[in-house]
Amino acid sequence: MTVWTFFTLVTSATAGAKNGTWPSQAIGRPLEFIVTESPEPLRDVAGKYLTVVYLKHLGFKKIGGNSNATDVAWLIAQGYRVIELDYAHHPAAITPNINRDIIAINDAVAAGDFCGLQNSSHYQTYVLFEGYRIARNVPYFQDDPTVYNTPAEYLIGDSLRMDIIYPANPVQPVPTILSFSYSNSYATYDAASKQFTDANRNQRLNLGYTLAGFNDSFLEGAPAAGMAWAIADHPKYCPWGKGKPIDGPNDAYKSYQTNPDAAQKVKSAVRTLRSLGTSLGLSGKIGIYGFSRGSDAGSMAIGDREVPEFENAGFYQKVSDEVQAAALGPGVFDFTRIYAVTGDGDSNLETRCPWVWGSLEEHPEIWERMGAAYLVESAATAPVLFFYNTDDQPYYRDQVLHFQAQLESLGVPVSTMVDYGTGHSLPQTGPELIRMYTFFQRYLDPPIINKDGVKR
Repeated sequence: MTVWTFFTLVTSATAGAKNGTWPSQAIGRPLEFIVTESPEPLRDVAGKYLTVVYLKHLGFKKIGGNSNATDVAWLIAQGYRVIELDYAHHPAAITPNINRDIIAINDAVAAGDFCGLQNSSHYQTYVLFEGYRIARNVPYFQDDPTVYNTPAEYLIGDSLRMDIIYPANPVQPVPTILSFSYSNSYATYDAASKQFTDANRNQRLNLGYTLAGFNDSFLEGAPAAGMAWAIADHPKYCPWGKGKPIDGPNDAYKSYQTNPDAAQKVKSAVRTLRSLGTSLGLSGKIGIYGFSRGSDAGSMAIGDREVPEFENAGFYQKVSDEVQAAALGPGVFDFTRIYAVTGDGDSNLETRCPWVWGSLEEHPEIWERMGAAYLVESAATAPVLFFYNTDDQPYYRDQVLHFQAQLESLGVPVSTMVDYGTGHSLPQTGPELIRMYTFFQRYLDPPIINKDGVKR
């Protein structure tokens, strides 16, 4: 791009900008905002604008080395609508206060009105801290449509993808927290046109099913703790309540994913992130953050057992798939435990798992290979922080306690955070978020950031 073209692009976009104020919960007063539309905007399948909410002049020095004007211009040139929120270096614009605004932003976008705009994408809108950019829809695995076999016309595998939010021109490389979405992307076939559509691709950040649906601000708030973040399609590339083996019963795969498919995808995602991260200012240290079905998936990254069938698939097979730490919420880590107590909330698993794997009594070795517990072999397993509420479905507590005991027996560092909220929920504000960021800082060794700059 020539200097003249770049100048024309930025000035043209700025000419369509809108200004106003937005009430910040983090600092207790309105913030000035400016909206800049791209002259060549990206839109999702519903026609809504891909949007970046760009938080600038925060209460600490940014890691990215570019000016805000440079990074905003880059985002506009990529086709994003950019909404800049100016915190004017308010000292309260730090973790965990800033997470309250992240929650409010996502809730507003999901509800259909943020800063007076009703047409921002509900699944490709991002909250970015100043100095960060996006690598969007990065392929990390080629799906095998015979595993879930839904819809029947899905015969050629689609790419599973991830979004990587990384620092631009950082002072020093930063670690990354990777999450596997608890929303689902999947192939959609239109019978009338006899074609596949984009209707349910790239749904990993669908706000109604992920961040806004659970007031989840942890990932998007990671840059305030010196880290980058990435979110990947869930390994089950299929509607969550559907999926069947070939010639098997309909909806056999309801409520779960299966190995080796899931483990192969998780490991390929880690390798892809590590391989590409070098060019994106990332250090190569990776933590896993998982909740609900995303916890099931993410937990498969922590173990140290090498299983050729799990390892020799996907991208960048010569790159390490080791992760350095994981924060895992309620999930299923050992499928052999689902009959431990009846009537504890996992009846779907009790009914459907035998349809595909046979009975637990006759095929225990198959059932064992389906969960993360099988992949844990020694103290080389990554340290884990478990989090859950005791009034959630009882089987989650059993799964966590059983997995925790297994890890502790091997000498793996384990800690738990219990009853930070109610039901099937995530930590939202305050000491619990700080504890989670501190956990990752301990094992991922990010740069220390404060109002005076970035320090080790």
